[in-house]
Amino acid sequence: MPALTIKEREGKVRLTLGGFAHGEGASLQEAADGLVSSILGLVMAFRSTGFQACRELRFDLETMNFLHELGDVAAAGGDIRARIF
Repeated sequence: MPALTIKEREGKVRLTLGGFAHGEGASLQEAADGLVSSILGLVMAFRSTGFQACRELRFDLETMNFLHELGDVAAAGGDIRARIF
């Protein structure tokens, strides 16, 4: 699973997953909701359009597998929160 980081600055909480998705809010719950929303948008876009990488781009296969797994969970009507957090 990609690294989950949390930072607080100027009264805002920011959660970042692997550097590719984040959520921000006044509380940890708001930041988590934003992160989940961001990830859902990303994985559903991958499922609907696919993903193609150019030869020069090196991507992390484990991260791509993780996102694919989250997409499967979401498409089946499951909650991805348990897998992220």
